[in-house]
Amino acid sequence: MSVLIASEGAHDLGLLSSPEGKQHIDIGKQIFCNTAVNMKNVVAVGFDMDYTLAKYKVDTFESLTYEGVVKKLITNLGYPQELQEWCFDSTYMVRGLVIDKKRGNILKMDLHKYVKIAYHGFSMMSKSEKSATYGNTFTKEAFDGPNYAHIDTFFSLAEMYLFAQLVDYKDSNPGKISELKDYYRIYADVRSAVDMCHRDGTLKKMVAKDPKKYINEDDSIFPMLKDSGRTVFLVTNSLWDYTNVVMNFLFGSRTMNDGSSLSFDWLKYFDVVVTGSAKPSFFHDKNRANLFAVEVESGKLINTVNGTPLAQVGGPAVELPDQFLNKHCKVFQGGNVGHLHKLLNVGSSSQVLYVGDHIYGDVLRSKKVLGWRTMLIVPEIEKEAGILSSSRETRKIISLLLTLLLLKLMRAERDTIEDDIHHFKWSLEHEEMDAGERKTLTEKLDVLEVQRTRARAAHQESQRTYHQKFHPVWGQLMKTGYQNSCFAHQISLVERFACLYTSDVGNLGLYSPDKYYKPSENFMDHESNALFLNKKVL
Repeated sequence: MSVLIASEGAHDLGLLSSPEGKQHIDIGKQIFCNTAVNMKNVVAVGFDMDYTLAKYKVDTFESLTYEGVVKKLITNLGYPQELQEWCFDSTYMVRGLVIDKKRGNILKMDLHKYVKIAYHGFSMMSKSEKSATYGNTFTKEAFDGPNYAHIDTFFSLAEMYLFAQLVDYKDSNPGKISELKDYYRIYADVRSAVDMCHRDGTLKKMVAKDPKKYINEDDSIFPMLKDSGRTVFLVTNSLWDYTNVVMNFLFGSRTMNDGSSLSFDWLKYFDVVVTGSAKPSFFHDKNRANLFAVEVESGKLINTVNGTPLAQVGGPAVELPDQFLNKHCKVFQGGNVGHLHKLLNVGSSSQVLYVGDHIYGDVLRSKKVLGWRTMLIVPEIEKEAGILSSSRETRKIISLLLTLLLLKLMRAERDTIEDDIHHFKWSLEHEEMDAGERKTLTEKLDVLEVQRTRARAAHQESQRTYHQKFHPVWGQLMKTGYQNSCFAHQISLVERFACLYTSDVGNLGLYSPDKYYKPSENFMDHESNALFLNKKVL
């Protein structure tokens, strides 16, 4: 992936609106560029809400989900009462993993879909077990379809952790979970319980009661949107009642009690708000969902034609509700992107920048189908970039570079030994030689085999130690060994479909409103080796 750390140009404080001014931007807060974006040409900027504008606290919010799902499993689906004693570790699971529902395994794969790390429940599978189960050959359609679940959102971390617990529980306690419930059925039950929690309002009610417990306060959003000079819109799958709770917390009162102090002040920062959008289908013009105007005080839906309210037969003429402090702010539910384009009054899709956290739901569809400019929010970048940069102390930077260089040299040593082994084996099989020459070559081959075993072990241990700096179980999010991870491969879709990516939506406020983001030059493997790992230089 080509990467540009966009900190070399002018930076400022505020989104799309503050004055020019230079400042240092920490690596974890920088905006990275895949495709050139000239902000001067962007006339409308849109945002997702959940995990984009609203940054949930994974420990408390996902614990809330976890507890709700456990209750549903016990009450509605007949699971043992002792599940109530379980708890959720919010640090254990990461995005980018794949659940093998049929076998009860959790996998981390590289971009070629080779399984690199595998756990059955919480038990790590050996190399031989991985090979026996998943083989060493690449199958084009492997790990797709109903037997697998790809975990690419933070909302799925709790259910993945609970599934691993249930796998271990079933294995260790025969008979306590019905024999009719295999691993696949257990996963289906967990998903069903999650859906129940969303349908009955369990989660929304708890968040509305104490949003500060579940959502991070973020003072960077207000200046980012203030006086932007551009059309600003919100498109979220959440319905109006919950959207109003979350946005009130972000922009206004942070001491709400069951919605008693909700206001509509935050609406003045948005020109269009679309709730209940049902992304990603929202991004298709062929989606024929009706667009309703939302009466913000009552939540009542009003029929519209492309955003213009319709009067009921026999009723008075209908106007948009008076409650909007800014007449340009409108709240809608449903519809499709065609409706949104009319509401935004944009002349070209390339004039729209959309910011979201979901690779498929927010970025891929909006870029591939519409041609919008896109920005992906990847919160993990802040931590991982911080580890990679290590410190501003020269000694620590040198230490990290030497570690990475050592890993590359160790891999090069392995490759050299293996090349020699292949050459000697070919010579023994195809070249004519006397008994003495054959014996000498065979002895050299035996020595090389020992060296290869040692080199492989040393390289693997060094890689393991390095990756555990990022996460003790799953390692570096974007890597597995020296290959990009499956999640990084999804992120590589960012290179095709996300123009920009960064760790936090507020990072937009650190750059000029008219910033021209430009990607860096791509280096192929032969170029990077020639430029950065010249053996003669080393």
